[in-house]
Amino acid sequence: MSDDKQDGLREAALHYHEYPRPGKLEIRATKPLANGRDLARAYSPGVAEACLEIKADPADAARYTARGNLVAVVTNGSAVLGLGNIGALASKPVMEGKAVLFKKFANIDCFDIELDEPDPEKLADIVCALEPTFGAINLEDIKAPDCFIVEQLCRQRMGIPVFHDDQHGTAIVVGAAATNALRVANKRFEDIKVVSTGGGAAGIACLNMLLKLGVKRDNVWLCDIDGLIHEGRGNSTPQKDAYAQGSEAKTLDDVIDGADLFLGLSGPGVLTPDMVAKMANRPIIFALANPTPEILPDAARAVAPDAIIATGRSDFPNQVNNVLCFPFIFRGALDVGATEINDAMQLACIDGIAELARATTSAEAAAAYKGEQLTFGADYLIPKPFDPRLIAVVAGAVAEAAMATGVATRPLDDVSAYRAKLNQSVFKSAFIMRPVFDAAATAERSIVFAEGEDERVLRAAQAILQETTDRPILIGRPEVIEARIERAGLVIRPGEDFALVNPENDPRYRDYWETYHGLMARRGVSPDLARAIMRTNTTAIGAVMVHRGEADSLICGTFGQYLWHLNYVSCVLGRQDLHPIGALSLMILEDGPLFIGDTQVHPTPTPEQIAETTVACARHIRRFGVEPKIALCSGSQFGNLDSDSGRRMRAALEILDSTPQDFIYEGEMHVDSALDAELRARVFPDCRLDGVANALVFASTDAAGATRNILKTRANGLEVGPILMGMGNRAHIVTPSITARGLLNISALAGTPVSHYS
Repeated sequence: MSDDKQDGLREAALHYHEYPRPGKLEIRATKPLANGRDLARAYSPGVAEACLEIKADPADAARYTARGNLVAVVTNGSAVLGLGNIGALASKPVMEGKAVLFKKFANIDCFDIELDEPDPEKLADIVCALEPTFGAINLEDIKAPDCFIVEQLCRQRMGIPVFHDDQHGTAIVVGAAATNALRVANKRFEDIKVVSTGGGAAGIACLNMLLKLGVKRDNVWLCDIDGLIHEGRGNSTPQKDAYAQGSEAKTLDDVIDGADLFLGLSGPGVLTPDMVAKMANRPIIFALANPTPEILPDAARAVAPDAIIATGRSDFPNQVNNVLCFPFIFRGALDVGATEINDAMQLACIDGIAELARATTSAEAAAAYKGEQLTFGADYLIPKPFDPRLIAVVAGAVAEAAMATGVATRPLDDVSAYRAKLNQSVFKSAFIMRPVFDAAATAERSIVFAEGEDERVLRAAQAILQETTDRPILIGRPEVIEARIERAGLVIRPGEDFALVNPENDPRYRDYWETYHGLMARRGVSPDLARAIMRTNTTAIGAVMVHRGEADSLICGTFGQYLWHLNYVSCVLGRQDLHPIGALSLMILEDGPLFIGDTQVHPTPTPEQIAETTVACARHIRRFGVEPKIALCSGSQFGNLDSDSGRRMRAALEILDSTPQDFIYEGEMHVDSALDAELRARVFPDCRLDGVANALVFASTDAAGATRNILKTRANGLEVGPILMGMGNRAHIVTPSITARGLLNISALAGTPVSHYS
């Protein structure tokens, strides 16, 4: 890294840690504390009840306190990253960072504890005394061999998991990467020669793990700064001596000949190109020293072009990063009340990580690492840390192994349900979309995607085939679609897994333009124009397919303006009984779902259109298993202002009241009154809306769209939709910001038979 870039990174990192407030952590209350009643329950006298329950049954600490989801990251600062023995205080930013990763990736609460204690036995005494506070202990950045002593003593004396991540986290990720590297190289653990540099905690743990995976002890050659660990050498440790060879060889260069796997956890430049040239065919090189590896990938490939290489750096493929496992290991262990993290749990973790890398890359990981090739092979041996599937795969495997080996004190009733729950924690739409997916599974429908060349559509199509009974149809050029499937590492093929419509050369072209002309001849569309539209306008092509019965529903809108798409959808698919009523967006927020309408269709709706939108909203809200409570929102509130929006909302309310409705609605009101029952009661005590509204209908698309966008960008809201209401589920128009998972969700809505919600 250049000096300028290094200086820029230094300043950016320091600014990140200092502003807007120092550090990376804070503590927040999880229960209300707004009045005397709350105080009485949270502290004296109510807190005594929880204390007595725990005294009677210590296991109840997981019911009444945060202990069951609380991990301590403990260090004495004696071996911090590549910084060495910088002391407990200076290590605090690293430990805070570790705590943040626990929260980000596995929603585990964490306290960082930096202890100024160099003596390993005294350090173990302190850690053991922390057991009443925590559900698990993550030892971190403690030098070898002290770390072995501390972990051994703590594991012997504590009844909760104790896990030294520098050892076992590294070993697990190395194990997963090695599993897949050998698969790519067509080699087996039991046959390979391993040469390793670095006899520290991570290095020894990795070698121990490789033995558990099948490597033969006699095939392991360990070198440290003084050369090969061999019998009678001295100047060693018991952990290193376990790998001593009875050989006269003395140096790394002496033993590298014929090595299948080089495992480096030492320092820069330790492995030279000449040494790489002596290794076996298709050598596997794990050069994990940071920030500068034992050999740079380009230098290794200069002498071994077929080498399979991993490093500890994010700017090269195959970064061996402990974050792939430690948050999820603790997640699984905590959720079953494990008393330890044993070998079976660690091996299950390896299998899960390795298998996930061999699966198709998730759309979320592809978006987080845009531009990188995430297809299983020499440059993609392990998943990326931001692959959201890791939590269910790894934590599920760990929990299952804990139960199978008898160390789970709170075994799960249903591991599949547990994995589904974990997925819901990262895929925010999973829970509320379940009724929709269940309904969609009752019928097999064909869904045509107008923008079939878009990578998001391709990923959605693969997910549809994996998770639903629907049949995708893609409109696009075959050569473009095939190239993008290959680039994205997907496993779907045109003609086999999904139907394809080529707008440039489809045998149905004449049928399509004649159909379109027949529909539009008296709306100014000539035969020549109809031909041109059927060559270029994929939304119009998809609408014609639905009109002709060749598809059940159309999804379009991944690019372009909403009303532009709506024009073609309305012209082709609209009729007296089917017409666009409004667009409904479901916003999934931290405290539950909130529906917003109309976000797209009627810029300034009439009272009749508002009433129709409200009725349609209620119908579609029920598709999600939610009972609608709809607030008609405007700039006025219960007649206090004679504004245009207020007049239209009051007129819409009269229309709704003129016929019986089977849902709760009220208006006109401000948004804060809709979402705050106490405020609304003060303003209008006789309001028929009970509790908090779960749907807001606005008097303009400007207001509805602005609310939706604010919730997305400032409240971390996840949008499902827009759902085009009134078209009998024959078409849905999304927006350009939609993700591949968003397309999957809207396809589930499109895949639901009309009978389920009409």
